[in-house]
Amino acid sequence: MEPSRLPSDSALGLISTHSFPAIVGTADMMLKSADVTLVGYEKIGSGHCTAVVRGKVANVRLAVEEGAKTAQQFGQLISKLVIPRPMPNLEAVFPIGSHLVELAQQKQGYSRLSNRSIGLLETRGFPAMVGAADAMLKSADVQLASYEIIGDGLCTAIVRGSVANVAVAIEAGIQEAEKIGELHAVMIIPRLLEDLEHTLPVANCWIEQPEPLPMLMPNTVKERQRELVALPELEKKPLVFNKPAEIEELVDIETQNPDLNHQPLENDPE
Repeated sequence: MEPSRLPSDSALGLISTHSFPAIVGTADMMLKSADVTLVGYEKIGSGHCTAVVRGKVANVRLAVEEGAKTAQQFGQLISKLVIPRPMPNLEAVFPIGSHLVELAQQKQGYSRLSNRSIGLLETRGFPAMVGAADAMLKSADVQLASYEIIGDGLCTAIVRGSVANVAVAIEAGIQEAEKIGELHAVMIIPRLLEDLEHTLPVANCWIEQPEPLPMLMPNTVKERQRELVALPELEKKPLVFNKPAEIEELVDIETQNPDLNHQPLENDPE
């Protein structure tokens, strides 16, 4: 089946960083700076993360330039790329066209919080991240949404809440992470966009599970005991057999000519 062709003026934009909070902040800047769609992230290990956007060529170029500036401010920019008019086979092989649809389907049952601000805290080492997450939850009114691991020992805790609460929580998380291990990166994003929110990981506890349907059991019908019904007694009549007319005629002829039974046939040897 031939893959669907992209519009002739479309383009793909890619930016790679060495941090999950940095790539989320970069993606946020790309979405807010130009009319592009965030396809998703690709994590290839060793801490390398790539954000992929698509849209018109001019919009993608602007989004990639602004996103690269943001990644450079974090000191995390690895590479950037703009592909104008990509071939259909490129989108068919790489998870570009279907990635966003799959992520949106996974988040259909997600119970979003009333506020739209997130904080990301990345450490090198799992104990440091868990300790930082515990400190963030105890220091401010935030909810732990999920965590993300990208290889090279890097893991990120993601919290949600109002901008003020997230800022307090991140500050407490930084202090705790530095006591336990290595702090790698932090990020606070107010006014989270819908496209960006759909690409973030979400813990199972925030996903509404549909209630199971009641199991339909077959109704057991009690079988009634069979009752014998008396049939009316039939009148007994003698059996009468009617002889066919040909047989009666033959009998009459033999009765009238008794010598017919004793006449020999022409070929009879007697």
